[in-house]
Amino acid sequence: MPITIVRCFVTVRLLALVAVVGVLTLMPIRDVVAQTSLVGSGDVMIQTSLVAESTRPAAGEQTTIAIVMQPQNGWHGYWKQPGSVGLSPQFSWQLPEGMTPEEPRYPVPETLLIGGLMNHVYEHPYAILVPLNVPDTLDEGTTIPVRVDLQYLACREDACIPERATLSTELSVGDGAISPQHQADFNRWRQALPRPLGARATYSLAGDRLRISLPLPAGVELDQPHLFVASEGAVDPAAKQDFRRRGDELIVETTAGETSPEPLEAVVTLAGGTGLAFQADPGPVPLQGSAEGVAGGPPGSGDEAGAKAGERAVLGVMLTALLGAIAGGVLLNIMPCVFPILSLKVLSLARLSGGPREARREALAYSAGVVGVCVLLGAGILALRAAGTQVGWAFQLQDPRVIVGLTLLITAIAFNLAGLFELGGFNGGARLAEKGGAGGAFWTGVLAAFVATPCSGPFMATALGAAILLPAPAALTVFAGLGVGIALPFLIIGYFPALRRKLPRPGPWMQSVRRCLAIPMLITALALFWVLGQQLSSDGVVATLGLVMLLVLGLWLTGLRQRNGNRWAWGPSAVAAVMALSAGWLVPAAFSAPSGSADETLQRVAFDESRLEALRQQSTPLLLYFTADWCVTCKINETNAIDRQATREAFRQAGVTTMVGDWTNGDPAMTAFLNRHDRTGVPLYLWYAPGAENPRVLPQLLTPMLLADLAAQ
Repeated sequence: MPITIVRCFVTVRLLALVAVVGVLTLMPIRDVVAQTSLVGSGDVMIQTSLVAESTRPAAGEQTTIAIVMQPQNGWHGYWKQPGSVGLSPQFSWQLPEGMTPEEPRYPVPETLLIGGLMNHVYEHPYAILVPLNVPDTLDEGTTIPVRVDLQYLACREDACIPERATLSTELSVGDGAISPQHQADFNRWRQALPRPLGARATYSLAGDRLRISLPLPAGVELDQPHLFVASEGAVDPAAKQDFRRRGDELIVETTAGETSPEPLEAVVTLAGGTGLAFQADPGPVPLQGSAEGVAGGPPGSGDEAGAKAGERAVLGVMLTALLGAIAGGVLLNIMPCVFPILSLKVLSLARLSGGPREARREALAYSAGVVGVCVLLGAGILALRAAGTQVGWAFQLQDPRVIVGLTLLITAIAFNLAGLFELGGFNGGARLAEKGGAGGAFWTGVLAAFVATPCSGPFMATALGAAILLPAPAALTVFAGLGVGIALPFLIIGYFPALRRKLPRPGPWMQSVRRCLAIPMLITALALFWVLGQQLSSDGVVATLGLVMLLVLGLWLTGLRQRNGNRWAWGPSAVAAVMALSAGWLVPAAFSAPSGSADETLQRVAFDESRLEALRQQSTPLLLYFTADWCVTCKINETNAIDRQATREAFRQAGVTTMVGDWTNGDPAMTAFLNRHDRTGVPLYLWYAPGAENPRVLPQLLTPMLLADLAAQ
């Protein structure tokens, strides 16, 4: 069918739909339901409801309302640009004076080709998120009635029915806390939204051809991508779309429409149903013939050369990320998170007496423990993210129960090194510090890798960010590379006898060294207590201290019984450990930390993405950084650079606003924001200069001079 005839057909059908909607707007809602029953099953074809993320939004802040759409089987709703035919939803809000809605945010749509007409639809339940700005003039407890009149089109292959609904809810001004019963739903709905590309694209017109160049790393996986153009009339939705790679650019070519908007707004889908939202300005686009190959696309758009080019690109990104992960793992050995754990191996290295075979066995066992934990943590991240949960690197330390368990373990190790009790009577084959062994080396590696993740920020951000975008096997290879890097020094010493011979010979000095090594372990336990102080209330920290004292009491009794030669020496410590771990599992739930507030007097506010957009419209600079109480690098930067008096004074004179994202206990919105900036964990430092289109990503090790210079610009 010629394109002109198709456009005429589409125009006629649209006019008919508009006429029907115009007539139906004069009918009561019950008339629409009655009309629906002629075609459907006596009910509306798309059920709608209104859900508030917070029933007590804070004055002067932004809250989000979800319009939930649930199509019946075989029916579908439409995206904000419906495609060749259809109508986008229409909203009419009735809100209190001063309260305004933002632009609705739609999830990534699907394609539906019927009779040569391309539809941008949703065939499954979905939610349209609408941010609402709450006036700062409202007093706490003020009732906020929210009502929206919704008009939308429900279609299936043989029928389209305009439907209407009036949805309402009642909020009240409060503290802005998220409703617990809806938190998981909003996390899932936000996960379905397209992610901002973070960089501007360009497009050019040549005759009836529209070509778009998107800055997209070559390693990003594509699986039958599709371009959804939101700008009305910019493209022919039903036309073929060609996708080609050109290094770190994705070139899209299709048939142009009748308009050339500035900027052009669109969404491109990636693998797994995810999408990237972007804006494109008129500008140069490389010629298609210079592209390296087809990156992916609808059936018929690919070729063998393009597939090979995509494989080479993924391999290149994987190798780069792998080398970065190995180098970062090596450097982690000198970080304060890892050094206290590695100190456990100093004694075993010095006391090896079984020759090269024993040394290699311990080195391999230690490496297996480190690599195994890194791969398991990486697999956990990939699995949770595939299930729609927003998590990032070091996610295990966001759970206070894990911190309580680590505190008990580190304390037990510290008192063992101090001589309170001996491990020999418990398991001669798995001694961590006294005589080592393959079992002890393996579990030392497990512990080292588990607590190393908070320190990985300065060295691992880029590599781990790339791993999240790679296919699962390649991503797990990068995580394994991190483990290899951590274990590499011990592997080298284990496999090179000349280096091992340079270690001091065993002697009485080892007992003194052993006692000294208890000090960094106790300092590590103290640091974990501090982290708990940020995650739990003071009563929770005291309760955890009581559990530690209970465990130490059991270990002390075990030490006494060991020295007296009692047969069941480990009985008291086993009972104490079971009681402490069982109670430790319940402590976080019983003693959660009270919610804090940002220090506005220092122009420091808590992270909120909608508030961030509002602050960016002002003519003052802004520093946004993400931190966590268990992130050593974060705390060093805050102490040495951000929270210094000189920095505060420079920020005050320049009118800099500081926005802080506290990731200590995890937060899906923050995790999603980090992911959009190619990060899987903290720290992340972004500088928004007045009028700048994109933020400047600052180094992960800050200096006061750097921040002062930025403020003075």
